[in-house]
Amino acid sequence: MGLASLSSNLLFVSFIAYLVATLFFGGAVKGAKSEATYKNNRWGKIAITITVIGFITHVGYFITRWMASGHAPVSNMFEFTTAFGMMLVGAFILLFYLYRTPSLGLFALPIAIIIIGYASMFPREITPLIPALKSYWLTVHVITAALGESILAISAVAGLIYLLKNIDMTKKSKQRFWLEAVIFTLILVVGFVLSSSTFKLTGYEAEFTYIDKNEQPAKIEYNYPPLFGMAGYESLTPDVMTPWAEMPPIVNAKTLTTFVWSVASGILLYLILRLIFRRPIATLLQPFAKKANSQLMDEIGYRAVMIGFPIFTLGALIFAMIWAHEAWSRFWGWDPKEVWALITWLFYAAFLHLRLSRGWDGEKSAWLAVIGFVIIMFNLIAVNLIIAGLHSYA
Repeated sequence: MGLASLSSNLLFVSFIAYLVATLFFGGAVKGAKSEATYKNNRWGKIAITITVIGFITHVGYFITRWMASGHAPVSNMFEFTTAFGMMLVGAFILLFYLYRTPSLGLFALPIAIIIIGYASMFPREITPLIPALKSYWLTVHVITAALGESILAISAVAGLIYLLKNIDMTKKSKQRFWLEAVIFTLILVVGFVLSSSTFKLTGYEAEFTYIDKNEQPAKIEYNYPPLFGMAGYESLTPDVMTPWAEMPPIVNAKTLTTFVWSVASGILLYLILRLIFRRPIATLLQPFAKKANSQLMDEIGYRAVMIGFPIFTLGALIFAMIWAHEAWSRFWGWDPKEVWALITWLFYAAFLHLRLSRGWDGEKSAWLAVIGFVIIMFNLIAVNLIIAGLHSYA
């Protein structure tokens, strides 16, 4: 068995382990009278043991893929997103042993599962690094930024649990609407995985020529029916759908097509779930958060930001600017990815300011933590996939 094959198998084992651990965390939450009684709960002990085993195999995936490729496996969407999922689980394990709260695992692991499922939709082949990425700063900058984001994501998990526990879902309110909107966003990612899997199983392919942003002819292959065409596109595959519109070079029409199909699939999935259960999806999750300790969740959310923010600052801004100066002879260039990294940093800086200076704790802090994660995911999905820039190779 080659290293690449071993790497894929280890990732699959970790994925299954996280699924199984989620079920045991559910048993721990259901069986415990409160978070305080967790220590004697065998379901929770089994759950965290399986989670640690899954994390070890996930780290094994990361190391073997690194050995197989000869570089840190964070150079494309598949590699970065799987690494992000790994670090999210690692951050959860650390906080779990500090606070011993099974509710955190019940919500953190499904998000990691969704992230890994999302990663699996991208090409998994090991390819040589393009010249722009042949630098040790790839390892330093990207891994540090991903680690910071993963810890910040745990603050959102704690915030989501806090909101599910404390918002009255029986009455119409702005809080209920926006909480349901957060759940809807997660379902959109699931819709992406389902739609991509469906078209892969059907073997759909459509090839086009187009003019790239450097005004050079190029080819591109769609795995979804093409809703949008690249600049100056011409079809090379007979009898395929004609794109609805031609996009300017700044927009990647293929990824925009993928994004729209994913959103449509997510909306359809959400509507089906609403028809089946005949109530907001958040109300289905609320019973699993009822035994959580609100004060503890508020503390975990705050501590996660206190830890994750400086790490994100170091990786996404300081190391990024040093590498940018080395690669492009400038520290800052207003590339879309750079702009959204700055927006993310400013948001969490405001979070800490409002928390420390204005006393925004409890529900306000929980909402800020959840919004911060939405910004991170928008940067990961929309900015990476749709807007062309110097980071488009990722």
